Amino acid sequence: MSAQRPRVQVITQHRFGGPDVLETEERPCPGPAAGEVLVRVRAASVNPADWLARSGAVPRYGEPPFTAGQDVSGEVVEAGAGVTRFRPGDEVFGRIDGGGHATYVAAPAGRFAAKPHGLDHVHAAAAPTAALLAWQALVETARVGPGSRVLIDAAAGGAGHVAVQLAKAQGAYVVGTARADDHGFVRDLGADAFVDDTAADLAGTVHGLDAALDLVGGDHGPRALGTLHPGGLLLCAVPADPGLAPEDAEARGVRCAVVEADAPDERLTRVAGLLADQRIRVHVAATPPFTDAARAHELGETGRARGAVVLVPAN
Repeated sequence: MSAQRPRVQVITQHRFGGPDVLETEERPCPGPAAGEVLVRVRAASVNPADWLARSGAVPRYGEPPFTAGQDVSGEVVEAGAGVTRFRPGDEVFGRIDGGGHATYVAAPAGRFAAKPHGLDHVHAAAAPTAALLAWQALVETARVGPGSRVLIDAAAGGAGHVAVQLAKAQGAYVVGTARADDHGFVRDLGADAFVDDTAADLAGTVHGLDAALDLVGGDHGPRALGTLHPGGLLLCAVPADPGLAPEDAEARGVRCAVVEADAPDERLTRVAGLLADQRIRVHVAATPPFTDAARAHELGETGRARGAVVLVPAN
């Protein structure tokens, strides 16, 4: 398709700062390198990594200009040399290393999996980082199963609401922290109990847990320590701001592990299975257009979005 490549709309920035630094530009369409696929993006979610990169708090992509965006869903337009898993027309979703806030992206084929049938692109785009993070934290690291007792912090958020469902699918007893007006939402996700996320003393309400997943960072990890039994596991999902060092946790008699979403194709395929059989359902809080990326970032940064915020191209 090289002679007929469309122009690409990208959300970029030329300096660090607030949502107002985001700009929409048009550029030539990239071609897939060997091992890559070119995907027409139908939806792309906005995650904490995106606004942290935008602000410069976590300069993941180096100095501007750059285009953020990790979670995308769309259709394969072209397959690069050596790609046999996908062909043009295949619907895929995945997690890439930036550049996803564009109408077309070229990225390694191993970063994608077939989009589950019955799941639209908006909900598919909301899933990868949240589901992969929950899988690595709860299944691979904590090995949560029947009889496990787990705390999920920020249980109504984009990653938290997926983690609650995955923990329940594994047979765990789940306690979620959330604002009071989100308790009903968290209960409907399957949580067995919930705690107001403003509670200063979580341990005064819940204790004796096997694992706690901190999805916020800062003082949330230290607050969760007291909810764990001796030898329990604190899962820190915000490496840039864990709130404590592993030795601090060990001094309290608990273990600490840093977890990050990663997307080898076999792990993403397992996540696709969970979405296909609806053991995990992704809730989308808002779907602003690409041209309103600033509003998408603002919604996410408030911490009050129930579920994910997903950008949708105009065409």
